[in-house]
Amino acid sequence: MVPLDKLEQIQRRFGYLEARLAEGASGDFARIGREYAELKPVVAEIEAYRRLLSDIDTAEAMLTDPEMRALAEDELPELRARLPELEQALRIALLPKDAADARPAIVEIRPGTGGEEAALFAGDLLRMYQRYAETRGWRFEILEESQTELGGIKEVTATVQGEGVFARLKYESGVHRVQRVPATESGGRIHTSAATVAVLPEAQEVDIDIPAADIRIDTMRASGAGGQHVNTTDSAVRITHLPTGIVVTSSEKSQHQNRAIAMAVLRARLFDLERQKAADERAATRKAQVGSGDRSERIRTYNFPQGRMTDHRINLTLYRLEQILAGDLDEVIDALIADDQAGMLAEMEG
Repeated sequence: MVPLDKLEQIQRRFGYLEARLAEGASGDFARIGREYAELKPVVAEIEAYRRLLSDIDTAEAMLTDPEMRALAEDELPELRARLPELEQALRIALLPKDAADARPAIVEIRPGTGGEEAALFAGDLLRMYQRYAETRGWRFEILEESQTELGGIKEVTATVQGEGVFARLKYESGVHRVQRVPATESGGRIHTSAATVAVLPEAQEVDIDIPAADIRIDTMRASGAGGQHVNTTDSAVRITHLPTGIVVTSSEKSQHQNRAIAMAVLRARLFDLERQKAADERAATRKAQVGSGDRSERIRTYNFPQGRMTDHRINLTLYRLEQILAGDLDEVIDALIADDQAGMLAEMEG
């Protein structure tokens, strides 16, 4: 049973925020608006739960009325059967939220082991996320892309903007493995290759302060395979964060744009470092956290001969690889979210 006094506190807070927004909430409008938006779905679950409790109380009271007893006896089993489902939905709604869930994301994809085939697979993953973003109405913009001569990806950085982007894409961080006969293989043998995906919450300047003394900015001539991003001026920018050794480059045509892109990616990486440090401290006992974002962990295998995708974190296997690579990722991500929520519930209730 969810404590009713806690539910009342949340509803009172929501009512207060609603009133402040109606008044204009001068000075605090953005912060209050964010908190209001976060609480709105929680309050909807609370109201549904309390309505059901009220309906059960009413039906139980009707049992004492001879004229209404038959009707109450019909209604009560159905009402009571709905109670566990609503209680579970409410528990999930009350779980602590990741403060970064509502943020846009920066997605970085790099080939791992496997040479040119790994680069081609990195390109497949890029298209998978582009199509997934399209199905959800998100805006997917490539910030930096370097291609191989065969059209594979040496490295790509993109930003994804929309509702709840990081909340869903954060589960994609890790090593993605592919098993297939490469286009470059004449003997028909199945090869295993890999690509690494990193999903970072986009950070604002207010989140991460980067003193000028902590960075070194170098400019250089842009270059790339097949004539991509080749430039005759020193427009490419490389930023080195001296305290951590993180290096970010951007080689689009405008040096001003490159500096902005590189700083945005650097902020996201530093923000992610801080989040990881805090998460490690909080969850030292929970090693198997699904959304941990460990980039060295092999999370998924895409097996082409069998048309199979397996997510190793939750032992989920689906035999519809073609649709998944075409951007149909919701079933996979929903299962990862459900597993993460179940783990948090078990922690809280244990």
